[in-house]
Amino acid sequence: QDSVSNDLEFPSGDHAGNKGCLCVRLAVLVNMRPTAGIQKLDNLMDPHTHHDAKWGNRIGYMILPFHITSHEDPLEYVRQAKKTADRKKNSLEAIFTQKIAEIGTKMLGAKVSGPIFHRFASNITMTSSNMTGPIEQLELFGNKVVYIAPTIYGHPSALTIHWHSYIDTIRVVLAVDDEQFPDSHQLLDDFVEALKIIRDSS
Repeated sequence: QDSVSNDLEFPSGDHAGNKGCLCVRLAVLVNMRPTAGIQKLDNLMDPHTHHDAKWGNRIGYMILPFHITSHEDPLEYVRQAKKTADRKKNSLEAIFTQKIAEIGTKMLGAKVSGPIFHRFASNITMTSSNMTGPIEQLELFGNKVVYIAPTIYGHPSALTIHWHSYIDTIRVVLAVDDEQFPDSHQLLDDFVEALKIIRDSS
């Protein structure tokens, strides 16, 4: 991956002056499409039905500051993240970014809007997305699906995190830039250990 942003900056505000605290930029993808029901999906697949629903992605995003520091209480990370995320959800940021991307693609075309989005993504350190998966086990041609692990590639972010639920399990899937994260397996183990610490503290 080229044009990977790896800049870590000292944040201002409550964390200013703490040289052990760094801040990275996290882009959180937001699904702008309402939850699809069975009837809506049935209508989408019916060529004779006239409706306003359309296929394709409708995704916005929010930019969240992610402070890397040491907390005596592991749940402080969760409290700060939830506070920031709730404030962002109540804003128009996700709607605005989705509309800008949609209008920009229609007016400028993919060849022009693509490099613009690539430049934006190059200045994001991490990307995160969560997906609500099936609550019952799936079968494919009579074979039970053990787990689902979605991910993407080709983007300029150094680290992409997918949180995907399936039945009663949440699976964490990482897409990493090998130059920035040479030991991706250790990074994944660190995620698991951090989640265990947070769970045991709650």
